[in-house]
Amino acid sequence: MPEYGAGGFTASGASLTGSRSPAPEDEDDGSRAVIDVHHHFCAPQWREWGEAEGLVNPRALPPWAHWDAESALALMDRAGIATAVLKPMLPARYESSAQLREAITVTLRAAVEAAEAHPGRFFFHVPLFLDDLEVSSWALRHGLDELGAVGVNITANYGGVYLGDPAYDGIFAELDDRSAVVDTHPHNLPALPAGAGGPGGGRPGGAGEPGSSPGVGADAGAAGMPGAGRPGEGGGPGGTAGARGHEAPGHAGRQGAAGGPGAGGPHPAADGPGAAGAPRASAAGGPGAGGPPGVTVPGLPNFLCDFLLDTTRAAANMIRNRTLDRFPNLSVILPHGGGFLPHIATRLEAFAGSFDPPVEPAVVRDHLHRFYYDTAGPMSPAGTLLATVDPARILFGSDWPACPADMVADVAVPALAADPALTPALRRAVNRENALRLMPRLVPA
Repeated sequence: MPEYGAGGFTASGASLTGSRSPAPEDEDDGSRAVIDVHHHFCAPQWREWGEAEGLVNPRALPPWAHWDAESALALMDRAGIATAVLKPMLPARYESSAQLREAITVTLRAAVEAAEAHPGRFFFHVPLFLDDLEVSSWALRHGLDELGAVGVNITANYGGVYLGDPAYDGIFAELDDRSAVVDTHPHNLPALPAGAGGPGGGRPGGAGEPGSSPGVGADAGAAGMPGAGRPGEGGGPGGTAGARGHEAPGHAGRQGAAGGPGAGGPHPAADGPGAAGAPRASAAGGPGAGGPPGVTVPGLPNFLCDFLLDTTRAAANMIRNRTLDRFPNLSVILPHGGGFLPHIATRLEAFAGSFDPPVEPAVVRDHLHRFYYDTAGPMSPAGTLLATVDPARILFGSDWPACPADMVADVAVPALAADPALTPALRRAVNRENALRLMPRLVPA
């Protein structure tokens, strides 16, 4: 799995090498007891179950899908992470709602076992697949009400239907009733509609078609998954187009290109298929788009740019639909520093009237201060983020194992410690205090 680069750099441009530099003994910046809210979790028990079901070949799964507690704890100890919140990944194409429900059951049972075996080190979110609203409703009740999960994780879009869309209001109302933490994650951008291409027309091919740009999980063979049929087109939640993003052809009730938590298939990038996101049927791409899975523009893995745009689109759509006003008890986390959102905040406010329907600039500003943002990435220097959002809503995220251990410990963590925009008090808040305020149960044993 390639890393972001051969070396890391501080905001001043100085090269970062070697291990994390601890804070002075008299300076508590939280770096010795970090809470990580962005820790991907593909359970060994799920891999065994998936192999028995004929859904995956564990030996063909990419490195980020091989989570184990020993490796997780080794990275955590190395990086000063006391507690990690597991973001479940379930990378396969499911043949029915019943099979998806069983996959979630296996994964949640494994998360509970990890938490009980290592008290205070692991907590977990519930994976929701919003293209199956019935299973999602069951999963949030089971995970939050019965198993003690600290939140849910979802994908920025499902078949081009982005978070904030009224189609998800029923699930969001259930989450709002529970004052839930809603952790989001990007994935590949949705496929263009038929005939929508750029100059010269042409439609992006579906998975397995010439000229296609398959998303993560689109190439079933490369993913180690047996015959995943041709993706269906269109379809929002409950759609019945062709083959589904995470199920076999012929099962109604799913949408096409996008999926739910646990993006499937191999991902060559350092940020694996977003622990939130079911296997994609196809990624975005204009005429002639091609390349290996996870690549829309040749030479540019989708995680480099497209993932950030996916998060930005979801946030903007929630602003447009005033999601946080309609569901005021929700706490929504945007990963990777909010994607491009902090960098285009002024633009969004200035052109708020261009939303359809128009939005007041104050609504944009208000939502920007009410979202939460994690530092997974590694995050850019924090100056722009701090100038745009509430500093009490920035959370530490490692992105491990999608982000390799060396990248986390030797680049991302030192960069955060050296960020000139962060005082020791702000680092302590980002490393620990903000997460404890958001999820008070995240207290190490």
